[in-house]
Amino acid sequence: MPDMDGLPARQRMLAIVTLVLAVAIAVMDGSIANLALPTIARDMMTTEADAIWIINSYQIALAVFLLPLASLGEVVGYRKVYLTGLVLFTLASLACAASDTMLQLSLARVLQGMGAAGILSVNTALIRFIYPSHMLGRAIGYNALVAGTATALGPTVAGAILHFASWHWLFLINIPLGLLALFIGMKALPMNPLSRRRFDHKSALVCMLFVGLLLYTIDAIGHVEGGATVLVCAVLTVTSLVVLLKVQSTSAPMLPLDLLRIPLFALSIGTSFCSFAAQMASFVMLPFMLQNQLGMGAGRAGLLLTAWPIAVALTGVVAGKLSDRVSAGLLGGIGLAIMSAGLLMLLMVGQGTPDGVIAALFAVCGLGFGLFQSPNNRTIISSAPRARTGGASGMLGTGRLMGQSLGASVVALLLTVSSAPYQLVLVCSAALAGAACLVSLSRIRYHGR
Repeated sequence: MPDMDGLPARQRMLAIVTLVLAVAIAVMDGSIANLALPTIARDMMTTEADAIWIINSYQIALAVFLLPLASLGEVVGYRKVYLTGLVLFTLASLACAASDTMLQLSLARVLQGMGAAGILSVNTALIRFIYPSHMLGRAIGYNALVAGTATALGPTVAGAILHFASWHWLFLINIPLGLLALFIGMKALPMNPLSRRRFDHKSALVCMLFVGLLLYTIDAIGHVEGGATVLVCAVLTVTSLVVLLKVQSTSAPMLPLDLLRIPLFALSIGTSFCSFAAQMASFVMLPFMLQNQLGMGAGRAGLLLTAWPIAVALTGVVAGKLSDRVSAGLLGGIGLAIMSAGLLMLLMVGQGTPDGVIAALFAVCGLGFGLFQSPNNRTIISSAPRARTGGASGMLGTGRLMGQSLGASVVALLLTVSSAPYQLVLVCSAALAGAACLVSLSRIRYHGR
């Protein structure tokens, strides 16, 4: 069974349903929280910069557990890790909905991030065992469609809920979807060939410490916590990395830096890091710009922001199919150049700019990002050995999350120190997308991918 090239058609359909539901709630949760940040900040009487911890606590927990859980999936099975993460995510969503202080919400978001790590650490690895190899590109494209659609629905759903009810209700929508995904997944998700090695608990703990310290250092810089704090965190981060490299296994390392020796894999991770940093910086900043600078309500702002992820979703399907035949380096380079141009054009948006023009500019950015994402993910997974699919999936998620955390911290820093933070964030985002474009184009010489 584990050696089959994909599942039978009926079981494949059921397996995809549970992936769709779980990925949808994990992705939608992030976009819902982004739009709600100004509302939560006012409700809890905290600053805009501090409210970003609602995003960062989720992202840090997700990133800290991502690589250990991807490695665990190779030992105990991707299915088991996925379903356990889904249970935790659903329970943590209930805890988020019941929160009434910033501390409670942040702690619940940490638990939610742990659950999401179980889902996202092995999501792409499961796709490799659900679909036949000749359909991998389009399968990842469909996955991008789901993620993009969920992201698109997030601002719209959030805007509608915030118009009629408290932000606490934003998290309750995860619960019925999570339970349904769990029920179907227990019946349909495939097993995978298990590694004979034991799970390296010591390396897992050190890896979690390293990733957590690295992201906290980035956040400390973003929240201007002082030179001494940043210096201590940086020293501890480097120390934990050195220890990790010494204690982890050489055959199946917890932090799979050996995969970075594959040039195509390394360049694809670099492209992912820069592009997701650009997108997250924009996503975190734009709700503040639309509501605080342009005076829009949450519902109107959410509706306009929907144009970006819809464009990502629609373009992702086409790009996924193209990636089975066309160079991912070329597709990504073109897409990221379009995204960078769209971000720069947003600098011209002002009080008198029609909503249609704003939505069109968001769609241009989304089109560019969608053209890059599916081909890039396919290249990351397919360029790694099949036995190391879990490690490749974990690195894919880690590169994305590192970029997203950097993007959120850039926004926090500029909100604190700049008198014109919104415009400066757009410039930084465009520069990051431009850097990602150059890295993507450099991949063309490697087997045309």
